[in-house]
Amino acid sequence: MAMRDIRVVPDPVLRTPCEPITEIDARVRSLVEDLLETVDHEGRAGLAANQIGVSLRAFSWNIDDELGYVLNPRIVELSEDEYQDGDEGCLSVPGLWYPTNRAWYARVVGQDLDGKEVVVEGTELMARCLQHEVDHLDGMLYLDRLERSVRKKAMRAMREQLA
Repeated sequence: MAMRDIRVVPDPVLRTPCEPITEIDARVRSLVEDLLETVDHEGRAGLAANQIGVSLRAFSWNIDDELGYVLNPRIVELSEDEYQDGDEGCLSVPGLWYPTNRAWYARVVGQDLDGKEVVVEGTELMARCLQHEVDHLDGMLYLDRLERSVRKKAMRAMREQLA
């Protein structure tokens, strides 16, 4: 197990859709250990594999003192009538928090390290995490979901940070 460095914008791995995991081998098991160790710190809710430089479909979470992971996740259900619009941040976009619309409830289906189907679901912060991390695996950042005027402000702030 290893605590891994977090990739930050503009690293291209963050904008590249991740490949499905087709074989659960020692490399994938090691990846899951690294994801769990790296997310297991104060202030970290979720971590996608590409955020540590691995372009495979896997992420971990650390919510309400529960650590977990899922391989090959796909969102299968989002609440259609209930939304949340609280501030969202990202380890790959450090220090920037903006109001981001997300479904109140989300359900993800994927696999565990034994290849068995797992269902991960939740409301509020867990739902936000599931949506945020699947976006990462699809090569998206939360900034892409911001309202136009807010996104413009966020991009300006990000450029200033990089300068």
